[in-house]
Amino acid sequence: MTEVVETEAGPARITWHRAKQPRLVLAVSHGAGGGIEARDLKALAAALPAHGVSVALVEQPWRVAGRKLAPAPKTLDTGWRGLWPALAAPGLPVISGGRSAGARVACRTAGELGAHAVLALSFPLHPPGKPEKSRADELLGAGVPTLVVQGGNDPFGRPQEFPEAPEGTYGLIEVPYGDHGFAVPKRAEISQEEALELITDGVLKWTGSLG
Repeated sequence: MTEVVETEAGPARITWHRAKQPRLVLAVSHGAGGGIEARDLKALAAALPAHGVSVALVEQPWRVAGRKLAPAPKTLDTGWRGLWPALAAPGLPVISGGRSAGARVACRTAGELGAHAVLALSFPLHPPGKPEKSRADELLGAGVPTLVVQGGNDPFGRPQEFPEAPEGTYGLIEVPYGDHGFAVPKRAEISQEEALELITDGVLKWTGSLG
């Protein structure tokens, strides 16, 4: 089911993949360079509803409008805030999530929106080649249980680059050989299918621990 939601940043779109007996909603948005057809978002939407998690794939207003470049972070946050009432409408706890730029939005707005938790897929810890420009504060400041899923070869931040944090701040799942889009090379010791299973299995286990 597709739902168009008016926000101050323009119309946004939610594609619902509903569980028959939902206990949680996982709302995930895309990054700055792609849409909800990303392999990890599609895999989560296919796997989670059978386990009681409704998945809402969110397209930010700039994507709905057909623009190729994402707007400033402030505008992305505005779009996400405008969507939130529709995401919360089922009356269930909402996990705020996204990939790349969408993960940053989820972290920045989690506290004010009352998110149950945050799922950060391919969190862009820093611009490629510029580790000194860290965005760790956004991740550490989410203020709710947070799970990072990161490719082992992500140029925006490899798993070992993430800061140590107090226990309970966030957890991290590494997808070996994965790039920023979780693509794995053919020479890798795991297949693309196995890489996606790592993501879906890890997220399912985590959502089960949230209560």
